[in-house]
Amino acid sequence: MTEEKSIRAFLAIDLPEEIKVQIENIQDRLKAVVKGVRWTRPEGIHLTLKFFGNISENDIANISGVVERNAVDVRPLTLNVSTIGTFPNPKRPRVVWLGISGTVERLSNLQKEIEEDLESIGFQKEKRAFRAHLTLGRIKLPKEVKGLSEIIQDEESYDAGSFKACGLTLFKSDLTPKGAVYTKLAYFPFDG
Repeated sequence: MTEEKSIRAFLAIDLPEEIKVQIENIQDRLKAVVKGVRWTRPEGIHLTLKFFGNISENDIANISGVVERNAVDVRPLTLNVSTIGTFPNPKRPRVVWLGISGTVERLSNLQKEIEEDLESIGFQKEKRAFRAHLTLGRIKLPKEVKGLSEIIQDEESYDAGSFKACGLTLFKSDLTPKGAVYTKLAYFPFDG
């Protein structure tokens, strides 16, 4: 009997390079005034629709079937990356994020359909409601963060631009000492 290899995986919309460059510019501006945040590498930022955690190699085909069926009738989405916020709230920040606007209702409906179809084949449904965002950084000790609340209160625009999302990507995530390394396992174009 051979032990099946486990893969850490998630489903996301990959961002175009020009958006990642703008995100890096925003992070650089924030780094100059905000201390105590572990910033996400811009090349590793994605718009995640479903985090699977560890799955088997055999699960990839089942996940792919569900996502492909859901993506086939979807028209490309126009998404805008702007506004800054925190989860769970500004008084107890754990995650610093950029918000997504545009055809978010269509994106949310797609995410919900995929989530329900994945649940029907044995994947646990996410308990938290889907909120389209890009994680800029994580905060381990909220009391040690300096400068963040002032930025959020100023409601300064953090606009990284707009892009057209033309499909979904299933990513493999390998954790390394230098951070996660992402590999594309499958791409599901929006054909609608």
